[in-house]
Amino acid sequence: MKSLPYLFFGLLFGSFLCLYQAPALAKSPVKTAEAKPPFQEVFKKLDAQVRLALKKDRAEGLKELERVGRKLSKDYPEEFMPYAMLSAVARMTSDQEKKDSLLKELLNLDSNEKVPAEVALLVSVQIKMYMATTNPDNDKKLKALNELAAISSDDPKIARIVGQAKDQLKKMEALGKPLDIKFTAIDGTEVDLSKMKGKVVLVDFWATWCGPCVREIPELVKTYEKFHKKGFEIVGIALEREKEPAKLASYVKNKNMPWPQYHDGLFWNNKISKQFSISSIPAMWLVDKKGNLVDQNARAGLEQKVKKYLAQ
Repeated sequence: MKSLPYLFFGLLFGSFLCLYQAPALAKSPVKTAEAKPPFQEVFKKLDAQVRLALKKDRAEGLKELERVGRKLSKDYPEEFMPYAMLSAVARMTSDQEKKDSLLKELLNLDSNEKVPAEVALLVSVQIKMYMATTNPDNDKKLKALNELAAISSDDPKIARIVGQAKDQLKKMEALGKPLDIKFTAIDGTEVDLSKMKGKVVLVDFWATWCGPCVREIPELVKTYEKFHKKGFEIVGIALEREKEPAKLASYVKNKNMPWPQYHDGLFWNNKISKQFSISSIPAMWLVDKKGNLVDQNARAGLEQKVKKYLAQ
């Protein structure tokens, strides 16, 4: 509790200020803008609402996500997260018109003087990377990736995306060419893709710790059993943490995965995955009968693709 002298001084000083300012306020009232609450405080509350809405209903949740993103971008145009939320809407919506409109809007943030240049650039680079990697036209994808790879920035977030673009370019260089993959599998099988011509081969980059990879195993097994006798093979490249292959050997046996597996226990530094700049899994590459890499997204419609290339 304040002592009486200090309390008295505080009251006197406050009264003095009031008396001193009173004439000026009487003549021309001054409206002072209310201080905005801290962004993180507001974002945390609204983000929780969005997550709850998305959990209840995806369509309504996306509407809420867009509403919150727009509100935050209006109140806090200098922050990155509001635009990330709008970007998420563009990625998640099935409405192509809305997707195109949002992406165009986000690519033009640099025309908004309230948005810092570095924020506009980061959003633009992320959107361009998304558009490049999801473009089915390889020529357009190649052009977009080359543009991204040419960007120079000290911002570590932007530099990381530029690095990803360069990795994507390196992967795309492998398309239409033979894959140089040769190893001794955990069961002792000698694998050499150059000696598997005449067969359609799926190269599966995966791991036992990867949820999406594990969920796809039943479909992989089904496709293998359906087409193996017709000339379909699978080669597994397992990005495992375990140094010893015994755990992986037991796992694939229990999951009825009879195809050969490469293991070196180096996790993301897996020798073969690094050779081909694999930065996310599951990743499935398809090699045709001539031994050339023809598809780097074989997960989509795998059975139909295998059937198509077996018929060639």
